[in-house]
Amino acid sequence: MSFELLKMVGNAQKKKAIVDVRSGDTVRVSQKIKEGEKFRIQVFEGTVIRVDRKDSHTARITVRKVASGVGVEKSFLMHSPLVEKVEIMRRGKVRRNNLSYLRERSGKATRLTNKDFDRHAVNTLPAEEEKVVEVLEAEIKDPETIEQKENPKGPAEPVE
Repeated sequence: MSFELLKMVGNAQKKKAIVDVRSGDTVRVSQKIKEGEKFRIQVFEGTVIRVDRKDSHTARITVRKVASGVGVEKSFLMHSPLVEKVEIMRRGKVRRNNLSYLRERSGKATRLTNKDFDRHAVNTLPAEEEKVVEVLEAEIKDPETIEQKENPKGPAEPVE
């Protein structure tokens, strides 16, 4: 197999857009868990201590949290179909990519200084923005067509 073929297969597996996650961010990762024949969503919230291969199809983040006094770390492949959503809750001010030093700390010593950021803008993916813009443009051009798409029977009659 050639490298170009492997690269093409890897790029086909990539998601269209992912959130720009950095070390020091507090994130909420929604992951699909299979139990028998059913799937459920499990949320894991913690601090990102490592970001690997950001531009690759094997992009990975390592998230750490303390549960019942025990440190728990989980790695998530960003382009995995099992990772439903990654939402950034807080952005911490850090000066390095690998925050492994947080493993030795506990309590208040693990706190990071918060940075100001626009939470809504960071968590909105570019693909979602394009859909919203398309709908708004269509609504501006011809509001009646949007109304007909929403209600094919015609405009709603006022009820008195």
